Amino acid sequence: MPGHWEILVIFLVVLLLFGARRIPEMAQGLGKGIREFRKAVKDVQEEVDVSGTINPQSAQTIPPPAGQVSRQDAAPPQQPAAPPQQPTAAAPTETESGGEARS
Repeated sequence: MPGHWEILVIFLVVLLLFGARRIPEMAQGLGKGIREFRKAVKDVQEEVDVSGTINPQSAQTIPPPAGQVSRQDAAPPQQPAAPPQQPTAAAPTETESGGEARS
């Protein structure tokens, strides 16, 4: 933590670099920036608090742009195809079983 003399030296250097007229303007700009930042943080915090209380089942979702598929609607990844099985003895056809062939 800087001591009293160190703070005084820093203040004198800033005074010499920027001048007496420029320091109040800089302090005013810094104060405005800090206020805007705090307001933005507060707004975001309120938005997070509000969105946390919404029932997720009743929340409306934004549809994806045309030509795109949302992740929920996307098809699951396809499983690799099973290797072909060896043919088994086929059931006899009508001609083999003694029946008449129909044409």
